[in-house]
Amino acid sequence: MKLPDVFSPSVSAELIQRVERLTPETQPKWGKMDVAQMLAHSNVSYDIAYGRIETNHNFLMKLMLKYLIKPKVVGTKPYKPNSPTAPIFKIADEKDFAAEKQKLIENIQVSQEHGHAHFEGKENPGFGELTAEEWSNLFYKHLDHHLSQFGV
Repeated sequence: MKLPDVFSPSVSAELIQRVERLTPETQPKWGKMDVAQMLAHSNVSYDIAYGRIETNHNFLMKLMLKYLIKPKVVGTKPYKPNSPTAPIFKIADEKDFAAEKQKLIENIQVSQEHGHAHFEGKENPGFGELTAEEWSNLFYKHLDHHLSQFGV
């Protein structure tokens, strides 16, 4: 099964429409995060991709990430509810809903505008070099998982 391409304007627009349906009162179907924390959590993938958050992994961790975790993250199989997450993605503090929502919308738009050419062969600090399709899968699958978590 092929996942939708986040670099497509129509897929990007659909994701943004789903984000726009969220309100500060939107409740999760599962999990511990509130909606603002989920938005902040969703922004972490983009922060890593654009170098706004640095990750430092030793050699053994990089091997584990590349060969054990990467296939689950960039593959097409959906995440299960309450799947474990890496410490860098854990959001425990209170977040500003409006700011995180706007940041996520901008991240979706900018990534779509950059497109395949920007992401083809782009290095991921944990997984190594990824194809544009793998980046798209990473972004789409993660965002779809959490938007579904909040019923949109």
